[in-house]
Order: sequence, then structure tokens, then C-alpha cells
Amino acid sequence: MPSLPRALRPFAAGQYRLLATALVLSLFGTGVWIVAVVWQVIELGGTPVDLSIVATGGSIGLVLAVLFGGVAADRIPQKRILAAVESVKAASAAAIAVLALTGTLEVWHLALVSLLLGVADGFFYPAYSAWLPALLPADDLLAANGIEGVLRPTLMQAAGPAAASAAIAILSPGLGFAIVALTQGLATVLLACMRTTPVRREADAEPVHALRAVWVDVRDGVRYMLRTRWLLATLLYSALLVLVIMGPIEVLLPFAVRDQTGGGAGAFALALAAFGIGGALGSIVVASMRLPRRYLTLMIAAWGLGCAPLVVIGLTDQLWLMVVALFVCGVLFSGATVVWGTLLQRRVPPEMLGRVSSLDFFVSLAFMPISMAIAGPVGELIGIPIAFLAAGAIPVVLAALTLLIARLGPDELAHPLTDTEIVATTDTGPIVTGPGAASGRQRPVDEENPEAEGTGA
Repeated sequence: MPSLPRALRPFAAGQYRLLATALVLSLFGTGVWIVAVVWQVIELGGTPVDLSIVATGGSIGLVLAVLFGGVAADRIPQKRILAAVESVKAASAAAIAVLALTGTLEVWHLALVSLLLGVADGFFYPAYSAWLPALLPADDLLAANGIEGVLRPTLMQAAGPAAASAAIAILSPGLGFAIVALTQGLATVLLACMRTTPVRREADAEPVHALRAVWVDVRDGVRYMLRTRWLLATLLYSALLVLVIMGPIEVLLPFAVRDQTGGGAGAFALALAAFGIGGALGSIVVASMRLPRRYLTLMIAAWGLGCAPLVVIGLTDQLWLMVVALFVCGVLFSGATVVWGTLLQRRVPPEMLGRVSSLDFFVSLAFMPISMAIAGPVGELIGIPIAFLAAGAIPVVLAALTLLIARLGPDELAHPLTDTEIVATTDTGPIVTGPGAASGRQRPVDEENPEAEGTGA
């Protein structure tokens, strides 16, 4: 499909089309879950503290599992990991749907399943990130990350919440949970239909005990992170950013909408949709462009400034102003995230990408459980408006300090991400992307025809 615009070029690959469709189903289900679980807690008579407990379960599961998810992504064919994750999500959502529709659901059920879903996500994201460079050439990675950047907010903050709001209006949150089970089940089927690609790493020189292999892989990943300044600085900045903003957005926003504007599930879904639509716009704009020379500086600045509109949520009782503020947040935040995903896939050695992706989530989200846990009590103590004022102002200061202290300018100028053939080098040679990148790498034992690997038609 040579005539496709830059932002859509990944769809020329048949395997990517299957992966993208599975991603659509998975993200749509996640968007339904976000609203359904919030209003289920509220219908059960829950408070911000109860919602904090449920949200904290998911974040704890993600943080606990993501390092092991990275090790798995560098050793196990990523297709198997993604298919297993989606099947677990489908079964979990089905169980919650049954409990909700039969009137036997309790808050602790939601917290337990949120923990399980967090664990599943801890395996999903490293595997997805590590698989893309094996399916697509380097020049298409920015577009693929842009597509994900469009799909993620559009489906998780717009289409999914809208469907959940409709399901709640028709019946109850239980219907929303049933929709989640269906979409995740369909995603599992699509992933099972994809080809198994080789793991992009050399086979171990000699057999290693599984526990020792995990330890060695995690250790090597941490060492790479600590000695790579641009990576370490960005992850530390992200960790503090998450601590400040994640709790207010995930826990306090539905109560801000309800208490300050008088809105219900539909108004909350509209607020999420604004963030999602903004994120889609920011992602598609970035995906349609070449990476800037100052990609690290612009990325960190955009994340910081992208949080500033949260101040508006603390100052207004008008829903439309909240919607505009969240739209602007989505544009800047998601646009920067597209750059970050491409940066990892272009500058990290392929045999390390799963682990580095997992460290990205582990370090940057290490404070997420704390943020979720304290958001409810802090909101009740100082008030939701003041919490949002802090969530909007502090990230701007953090971005400025990161750029001042880390001094990433010389690094980004010395490593422009414009070469479409070779993007970095290691002791063993150049790092490349695309289906040919797996040539000579370790193959899964059940692969019957490794020579036929490709993107498909």
C-alpha cells in the first residue's frame, strides 16, 4: 500500500492489522471497565476511599508484575503472552459481570479483580512494545505508536466510557462488565490467529536455571537503565509525575464532576471523552511528522505543560470548562507519549526492549499505588479543588527541574532518530527493526516454518 499516508503505513502489514484490531477490542473493553467500575462502586454506596482501594489494587498488580513481564517478553514469543493476558481479562470480567448481575458483588471483589487485571497489564505492555519492532520496519514505528496513541485515548476515554454509560443507563454496570468480557474474548481469538515470531535475542550459551535467568535478566535491565542517562532521567521524572497526577485523575475526577458540576455517569464519560479525543488528535499529529531533533526536551516539556490545565478542574463548576481542560491535557500528554514509545524502540537494543519497557512501567509507575491510595483521603482532607490545583501546578515545576538538572540536549543532538535503516549499535553490531531483525535470533520451539516469517499481506 505505497499510497498510504505516513501515519497509516503500518496497516500495509497484515500481521499488524490483526494486532491493531485486537488492540482496539482490548482498549475498548478497558474503557468500558473504567466507567463501569467507578459507578459500580458508587452504586454500592462507596466513597472516594473505597474507589481508592479498588484503583490501588490495579496499580499494585501492575507494579508487582511488570518486571517479570519484561523478562517474559524477552524470552517468550510475545504473541503467547498477549493471548494469555487477554484470556485472563475476559475470564475476570465475566466473573464480575455474573456477580454484579446477580446482586452479590462487593467492593472487595472489584479490588481483587483490579489486582488481577493489573498483573495482566504488567505482562501486556512489555510484550506489545517488544513485538512491534519485529513486525514493522523502523520508519513505521513512530506511526504505529501514533496509531496506538490515537486508539488508546479514543477507546479508553471516549468510545468505551460512552458504551459503559449507555449500558449503565439501560441496565446496570453489570452489563458493562459483560461487554468487557466479550471484547477481551474476541481479542484473544484474533491474537491466537497471528503468527509466532522469533524472540529477538541470542539463545543462552548454556542452560540456566529459570530463577537465575530471571534474576540475571532483571539485573542486566536495571544496569542498562542506571547507565543510560536519558532513560534514567525520564523515568525518575515520570515517577514523580505519576505520584502527583494519577490519584486525582483516576480517583477524584468522577467526584469532582459529580460534586462541582452536578453531573452523573454521562458527564463523567464526557469528561473522559474530551481527554481521549485530545489524546487522539495529539497522537495523530505527532505520528504524521518526523521526530524532532529536540525530542527529549519537547517530550518532557509537553508532559509537564500537559498537566497544567488540571488547575482548571480545581477552579470551576462548569462541565464545559473541565471538558476543554481535559482536551488540552490529552493533546499534549499523548503526543509526548508517542515520542517516548518510539524513542525506546529506536534506541534500546532489541534483546533488552522487553525489560526496558517493563522498567519504564515499573519505575514511572512505582508511586502509582501510593498516589491512588492517598488520593481519596487527601481529597477529603484538603478538598478536591485544591488537590487538582496541586496536580496541575507541580508537574510544570518538575519538568523545568528535569530539563535543568539532566541536561539532555547534547545527548538528543548526538543521537538523532532519523535513520530508517540502522538506529543504534551494540557490541554485536547494528540494531535493526522489522521482520528481518529476528533473523539468526532464538526461535520458539513450536515454530514450523521460521523462514516464512514476515508481516503478512
